Amino acid sequence: MSSVLLTGATGFLGGELLVRWLERTDRDVITLIRAPDDAAASARLDGALRQLDGQTSEHRRRVRAVAADITAPGLGLDERQADALADEVDTIVHSAASVSFELPLEQARAINVGGTQRMLELAARCARRDGGLRRYGHVSTAYVAGDRRGVAREDELDEGGARFRNSYERSKAEAERRVREAAGDLPAQIFRPSIVVGKSTTGWTSSFNVLYAPLRAFALGAFPAIPGRRSAPVDVVPVDYVADAVVGLADGEGGDGETFHLVAGEHASSVGELIDLGAAELGVTPPRVVPPALWRLVAPVLRRHLPARARLVLERSDQYFPYFATRVRFDARRARAAGIGPPPLLRDYFGRLVAYARAARWGRAR
Repeated sequence: MSSVLLTGATGFLGGELLVRWLERTDRDVITLIRAPDDAAASARLDGALRQLDGQTSEHRRRVRAVAADITAPGLGLDERQADALADEVDTIVHSAASVSFELPLEQARAINVGGTQRMLELAARCARRDGGLRRYGHVSTAYVAGDRRGVAREDELDEGGARFRNSYERSKAEAERRVREAAGDLPAQIFRPSIVVGKSTTGWTSSFNVLYAPLRAFALGAFPAIPGRRSAPVDVVPVDYVADAVVGLADGEGGDGETFHLVAGEHASSVGELIDLGAAELGVTPPRVVPPALWRLVAPVLRRHLPARARLVLERSDQYFPYFATRVRFDARRARAAGIGPPPLLRDYFGRLVAYARAARWGRAR
């Protein structure tokens, strides 16, 4: 059986993908890891596996780390290395990306767009070899929809007319456009998760961004008010749900050329529910929700009266506040038709997310 080639295996979602292929299948996995050589790449992989509770130790022999760089020409591989990978691989899932909202656009493009283009070039090389390429999977985001209103469908990508909130959304939309352009020649699938949080079963996460920064500010009492709308949808999915879906779709039959929303969709939470859940779980007074236009007047005054620590947390949360005023809902008909049901309701596992985050001191403790 040919191998799976995975990028992003040392990251949050990529690590969960790796675990599933090792524990639930008998497939070998090759991971492309940024490192000066294969020995250093292997050491980084070992560190990532240890963070995953050591669950994969008995399967270590089935995963191999290859030093590569998605921002370098040819991924930093020579022709011999690239040909060897092409001979061995029949499935590629490109999960590596910069998820920073604050990165300058050209830097975000270098990683997210340039990295995608180089992975597509490797995929084309695989497709030309004996046996060909069975699947190319690309992890995008539902927020390539930008700040549009209404229902965003899986077959849409309005890159030209969309207004984006940050360099992450824009660069991921541009990267997805590259995949769509290549889909005529490759068996490509695009996976669009929404806001990915910790495991629904344990609350575990290695990525304390998006939802976690405002929650931490709640815990510190830094938010007497926040910008947004109580009715605004907050589409949250646990990482185990996304990883299960990606592996299932990538290893399944059919679906070539299709895009799948891995989202809560019709079961999405709301800003109001999130605030109420957070206040109850953290034992704090829920903040008032004020219109974004009013927040621009209130925020400078609020910052002047906050303790330094709370002010810092508030500033780190600013980049996430636009997601508290969204007016978009994600249609997931293709994903549902492919057997990907809705995730558990946020309120059913929210307590585990908060308990883990507090135990981990919001990412400051292992």
